[in-house]
Amino acid sequence: MLAYTIRRLLMLIPVLIGMSLITFSIIHLIPGNPAQVILGEQASPQAIESLEEQLGLNEPYFVQYGNYVAGIVQGDLGQSLRTRGEISTEILPYLAATIELTIFALIFAVVVGVNAGIISAWKQNSLFDYTAMIIALVGVSMPIFWLGLMQQWVFAQELGWLPAFGRANPRDPVETTTYFYLVDTLINGRFDQWWTSVKHLILPGIALGTIPMAIIARMTRSSMLEVMRQDYMRTVEAKGSRTFTIIYRHGFKNAVIPVLTVVGLQTGTLLGGALLTETIFSWPGIGRYVYEAIGNRDYPVIQSGILVIATMFVLINLVVDLLYSYIDPRIKY
Repeated sequence: MLAYTIRRLLMLIPVLIGMSLITFSIIHLIPGNPAQVILGEQASPQAIESLEEQLGLNEPYFVQYGNYVAGIVQGDLGQSLRTRGEISTEILPYLAATIELTIFALIFAVVVGVNAGIISAWKQNSLFDYTAMIIALVGVSMPIFWLGLMQQWVFAQELGWLPAFGRANPRDPVETTTYFYLVDTLINGRFDQWWTSVKHLILPGIALGTIPMAIIARMTRSSMLEVMRQDYMRTVEAKGSRTFTIIYRHGFKNAVIPVLTVVGLQTGTLLGGALLTETIFSWPGIGRYVYEAIGNRDYPVIQSGILVIATMFVLINLVVDLLYSYIDPRIKY
């Protein structure tokens, strides 16, 4: 297990190098000059040239890439071209907001998706099965931006149950040390702020988690149907075990490997795919941070944001792979 983990971590190096090279190449092909964007359209050519030299944008392509990689190796994500602030410091609150949103969306997707899939398999061809699979099909097909707008219209504007924008009440700012609002408000005993933060999470979390929920439900149903056809399941049922024991202890436990794979992939997708959700709900996450950097031609921020997301994606997949042997002792590395 240890040797396998070390090998996988070493494999992370060429993956991230390749990703950084592709990202670096693509963003330098984006039309527009960062110096021009920073100084404005009325800036003189001399001023633009001077700023390019100051920011190192006049260096050859491979020199710029070499400087970028050298900084990453030393743990330095660089400076934002627009704010001149350290990216490693700037990105933390955005990353925390995205992680908080991702965890909420993942909990919603797993709890609803897994249980819907299990019940659909147990009650195959029933009304619940047909209804759940139709909802799953609609969930996979539904655009996030449309669902988000409909949620805002119904639950925020018409019913007034939940807030439509932001991460917290702007009139009651959260005092945070870790940038995780739910954790900090609980630690500080501010339960009113904690509940406000939860209400701000519900709409974007459900919008973001709908597609993963539908995928997880369909995969769970398929995997459970395959397990339920096995001889040992009929034996357990014939012994008179409780329905809950049959379904969860003997059925789902043996059907969980494919579901776990999907959950791991969807977690990485949620981390990197929250851009539309964060934009619609004005959620200050890393997706919006990178999106605004693209508009400002802020190359270091774009590169660092994508690098952070890619690293987390690969690490999540590693954790999922390691969980396989814990869940199924027959799997050896």
